[in-house]
Amino acid sequence: MATVRDVAQQAGVSVATVSRALTMPHLVNATTRARVIGAAAELGYRPNQAARGLRSGVTSNIGLVVPDIENPYFAAMTKGVQHRARKGGYSVFVADSDEDVELEEEVIARIAKQVDGLILASPRGSAERIAQAVAGRPTVVLNRRIDGLPSLLIDNAAGIVQVLDHLQALGHRRIAYAASPMSSWSGRERIEEMRRQAQARSGLDIVFLGSFPPFVSGGYQAADLAVASGATALFAYNDLIAIGALERLRHRGIDVPGQISVVGFDDVAFAELTFPTLTTVAIPLRTLGHRGVDALTDLISGDGAAGEPSPAPVELRIRQSTAPQAQTPKEAP
Repeated sequence: MATVRDVAQQAGVSVATVSRALTMPHLVNATTRARVIGAAAELGYRPNQAARGLRSGVTSNIGLVVPDIENPYFAAMTKGVQHRARKGGYSVFVADSDEDVELEEEVIARIAKQVDGLILASPRGSAERIAQAVAGRPTVVLNRRIDGLPSLLIDNAAGIVQVLDHLQALGHRRIAYAASPMSSWSGRERIEEMRRQAQARSGLDIVFLGSFPPFVSGGYQAADLAVASGATALFAYNDLIAIGALERLRHRGIDVPGQISVVGFDDVAFAELTFPTLTTVAIPLRTLGHRGVDALTDLISGDGAAGEPSPAPVELRIRQSTAPQAQTPKEAP
């Protein structure tokens, strides 16, 4: 493996000049810089980022903290962050808090010491504890608003409106809603919008079934409660809950969408693989990851813009799990 001394010898300059040309190019004249870069490319030289970080305090690493890397929602977002960071010359440290608020704070505090900046995806902890954990590092928050930290949001309200418009157009008047745990900021946002829409729309009865774990298992209980409520449509906080509901309804012999329609939120990869395929709200998760990296690198370089950008747009994807209201769901004999 080529060393910095090899590059210096090949380019006919000192080791110090090689270091400046590769790390502070504005301090080296264009001719010398081109000669150093050419020699480094010819020899296949790659700077030791760890050593450089010790000297300069710049690591060329960013940290990404997610609540659950197994959730396809966060997996897609992570892909977006890694893709954009790689193009910008950054490596990404990914940490999973396992939906544990205490662990999340510990993970953030640890990773903050090893990176130039942080991206926090849907953090669950209190705003005060999160601000303390980031320890002044440049930080961008995705899918949550925290005062004092730049936030990139999705348009939760538009997603709720599109789903309710769709279900009402199909004749559904009694709609059950399966919410997320209250530790989810976006979950609380969606509940508030559901309540606003319930008051604003005449002839619409929204049944709030309660909060459920944001996993497939949460959909089993939600499906049973939806059937017991007499609702003709079930709207779930996320696709995993909706997929669990589809499975439970199938086990009970209840036809979807003939007897009850089901809608999710997120449009994860599995949404088109269910039977029936799942109607859901699509979020541009990879794009959100890209925007998060762009915002963070602007902060790191001191070019962060003031103000909050507009929420990322969402789009209802209508598939086979919704249909016109037929009858109140009943179990097969």
